[in-house]
Amino acid sequence: MSKELRPKVGLLGLTLEFYEKNPQLRIGREDWVRRAVLPALEPFADVEFNGACYRRPDVEATVRDFEQQDVDALLVILLSYSPSQITLPALKRTNLPIIVWNTQELRAVDDSFTGQFMTDNHGVHGTQDLCNVLLRSGVEFDYVTSHLDDEGATDELEDFFAAAAAAHRLRAARVGRLGYPFPGMGDFALDTTHLAATLGLEWVNLSVGDYVKRAAQADAAEVANLVAEYNASYDVSDEITDRDMEQTARAELALRGMVRSEDLDAVTYQFLAFGDDDRVQTVPFVAASRLMAEGIGFGGEGDVISAGGTALLNWLQPPASFVEIFTIDFEGNALFISHMGEANVAMARSDRPAPLRAREKNIVATRGRELALVTTFQPGPATFYALTQGPENVWRLIASTVTVEDWGPLPNMQVPHAKISPDGDVRDFLTDYALAGGPHHAALCFGDARRRIAMAANMLGAEYWEV
Repeated sequence: MSKELRPKVGLLGLTLEFYEKNPQLRIGREDWVRRAVLPALEPFADVEFNGACYRRPDVEATVRDFEQQDVDALLVILLSYSPSQITLPALKRTNLPIIVWNTQELRAVDDSFTGQFMTDNHGVHGTQDLCNVLLRSGVEFDYVTSHLDDEGATDELEDFFAAAAAAHRLRAARVGRLGYPFPGMGDFALDTTHLAATLGLEWVNLSVGDYVKRAAQADAAEVANLVAEYNASYDVSDEITDRDMEQTARAELALRGMVRSEDLDAVTYQFLAFGDDDRVQTVPFVAASRLMAEGIGFGGEGDVISAGGTALLNWLQPPASFVEIFTIDFEGNALFISHMGEANVAMARSDRPAPLRAREKNIVATRGRELALVTTFQPGPATFYALTQGPENVWRLIASTVTVEDWGPLPNMQVPHAKISPDGDVRDFLTDYALAGGPHHAALCFGDARRRIAMAANMLGAEYWEV
């Protein structure tokens, strides 16, 4: 099952060997890191720091040690001036995402400024030396200038670390596909060798037969506990029977079991595949909605790309949900989003329990009725996003800020639904999204995740498009 994604960062602090004639300078800067810098970063990252480096072999050894610890990113701080060429070879070699933080302990240069203050706070020109050679050598890096006392001093660092951790995890992620891709849907067609060679994403086949077996063999006590949880957590329609609830719980336990046994980070299923086996009792719509709430990515219709893409967005800025645009509200300058039965129930509006309803008509021929959580998202600012392939099979991350409207749930709808409004005219948004190659499967998260998405795109060797 998905685990909390907390970034792990290696802090490379640099000083000058010339200053070792008086090692108190280095010791004082290391003390400042431990006393002030690490506590400032602790709320959003686990940071490894073992002291400053001032010789090339020490830099090489430190970066190798960070790689062996499997950190997500490398944070470089010039604790004093340090010549770039002692650091360049290690940064040229490593695959770790690099961010240079131009910061210092001193807040102001005023009439009390002394030579000691200058000695303790002169890393800025070291960052200029380093970044010049990194640029000339083709080394990707980010750069941020801030003082710890600044408002939002570490915001960009937090975004960078989150992006690095998400990109790192995607490269080792596993997506399970139950069934087969929807026939003829081309926007998520892919070369799986290309997928593994570029994003590193691994996919595994899941069988409907295994799903049926797991559902039938589900432990009775676990089924009862899950039914009790449904009743306690959701607004269950009076028309839903005990049999409906039991079949839905068994379906969830089956899908959960597959996710657990295959160590999956995301899952996608083809609803048509459930109708191909006359033993299937119901489709796991509720299971998918609840697994998304626990951080498992999801994509519809056998779409491995959107399943991985939803997982990536959830790691970047949780929670995130699979979504699909269904209808244009020209009058209200909005978009109606929905799907057959899957949406992240953790994103449901907080002023009422999510309705649990039976679909009026089964989407495929299953033995029992098909239940769905009618999730309507919490109103407010959000980010609409998609992972797709552009020309020459180059990966592309598309993002746009939107607003989830205070609308729904509608009493006559038995599937998740909501309305989102783009920042500008809905016509321009849809045109720009189509021209960017936006696929029909997408994802949504709360807040503005554009900077994190752009950073992740760069780390993944993908294009970033904003619409």
